[in-house]
Amino acid sequence: MKITDIFKNTDRTVFSFEIFPPKKTSPLESITGTLFELCAIKPDFISVTYGAGGAMLGNNYTRMLASKIKNEYKIESMAHLTCVYSSKEYVDSELLAFKKEGIENILTLRGDINPEIERLNDFTYASDMARYISQKDSYFDLCGACYPEKHLEAKNLAEDVKHLKLKVDSGVSHLVSQLFFDNSVFYRFLEMADAAGVNVPVEAGIMPCTNKKSIERMVKMCGATLPDKFVKVMEKYEDKPEALRDAGIAYAIDQIVDLLSHGVDGIHLYTMNNPYIARRINEAIRTML
Repeated sequence: MKITDIFKNTDRTVFSFEIFPPKKTSPLESITGTLFELCAIKPDFISVTYGAGGAMLGNNYTRMLASKIKNEYKIESMAHLTCVYSSKEYVDSELLAFKKEGIENILTLRGDINPEIERLNDFTYASDMARYISQKDSYFDLCGACYPEKHLEAKNLAEDVKHLKLKVDSGVSHLVSQLFFDNSVFYRFLEMADAAGVNVPVEAGIMPCTNKKSIERMVKMCGATLPDKFVKVMEKYEDKPEALRDAGIAYAIDQIVDLLSHGVDGIHLYTMNNPYIARRINEAIRTML
């Protein structure tokens, strides 16, 4: 099923997960237990991230996991696909492989820039690849990423929203946001996107931060700001791992409850492959969806 149809055909908030494949040095089976537990929660869909470095360094774990989720666990899946190191020929081969596995949903991404790898010229932005896929084959439903606090490389949020509108015009039918910790930032972004004519469903990306290193790493990678309330909680429990974990879960639940009360289209949980965290959050919000 196309994820667009999930949004159209449900009268509740869409709830989805993101997982990442094991490293190339680990067997695919190493994630079996995690996948079983996450699928048992029965989210509306699960997205599977792509190998770091794009097509040249990636592997087929993304496709294999997306197929396993859809065909064995009967949960809709969405495969990430990056374009910055991908040729049109490579994308064509991936689309053919996805189609053979019955994978209909793709998250189109530019991908991280690796200065040690020579970039190709077929696609510069995710919108370029989205346009190419949407014109080539209507079988696929395309998702795009959005950035409530702007992409790190954008001059400002207004400029970033203009690029987002181009992404939607290129064939993207729904969006998943980068993580954020201040809901007012997300609401402001939605207002700007709506004013710019971005009229597709937007899922709020939520990452429960359960250890200090992950917080620092993610803030550096995506530029998310940390509200005083969040910082105080993290500082108070940073030397108590279990307390910090529970505080991070509680903060995420508080965020989600507020988002649900504001009528968001969906909640996309960055699970970090941790079924315990996903289960705790699901138990807290399931009746509110």
